[in-house]
Amino acid sequence: MKDYSEKRDFYRMQVNSTIQITDSSGETITGICQDLSAAGMQLQVDRPFPVGAEVKTVMEAAGDQFPPLETVGEVLRCAPDESGYILGINILEVR
Repeated sequence: MKDYSEKRDFYRMQVNSTIQITDSSGETITGICQDLSAAGMQLQVDRPFPVGAEVKTVMEAAGDQFPPLETVGEVLRCAPDESGYILGINILEVR
């Protein structure tokens, strides 16, 4: 049984890696993936995204042994913070 501190279905991994985010209009920006789980990710970005928006992401692997992580996701939340915005992304598809 999980203790109270972690009630999620999947554990989060602290990542802090550069990630490319492309919105539905085709605009791509660079952000930071702060954490990643099997079902979602938390991103730090410079501009807001609307809740419900579909985004595509590409995060390069740390080494040449693995391909980049490419996903399609939905923005679940967008909250301002001291360095921009924090997005909560639900991963819909891993490519």
